[in-house]
Amino acid sequence: MRRFASGVAVVTTLDGDRPWGTTVNSFSSISLRPPLVLVAFDRSRRIVHGLRATGRYVVNVLGEDQRSLSDCFAGGPGPDGPPAPGRDELCGAAWHPSSSGLPILDDAIATLECTVVDVHPAGYHDLYIARVDRAEAAPGAPMPLLYYSGRYLRIERASIHDLEGKPER
Repeated sequence: MRRFASGVAVVTTLDGDRPWGTTVNSFSSISLRPPLVLVAFDRSRRIVHGLRATGRYVVNVLGEDQRSLSDCFAGGPGPDGPPAPGRDELCGAAWHPSSSGLPILDDAIATLECTVVDVHPAGYHDLYIARVDRAEAAPGAPMPLLYYSGRYLRIERASIHDLEGKPER
């Protein structure tokens, strides 16, 4: 799986009345109609308590200049280096509450506010399938933070091409 490049996101929710988040690259779109996404978490992760209690989460897609946030939410040092700020303070990231009170990271390149519709056990993880209630994207075409082979990957020579396969309906 190290050879599969993936985007990096921070999933946020509330743990009681405290905002909480964690880095994920196990995030996927699974349906456009209805809009459904999936995130996977080890059952021992702290965020699981909040996810089960609220039944809601926000996927905050990170941009290429947000490596330090990814590291902090994954348990590493914070954006200003050690010592890491309290992760319950969302790693010092600027954020605002959604209309339902969930934490949204201000500088994410895209956000998806989601309601859990199903949870499936898979090994020592649970798969949280959720309906996308609201989605926003930053203006322009910001580059995503990518993860590949245990390292961050930056797009240096990107070019955009139209799809030549089967047209979308």
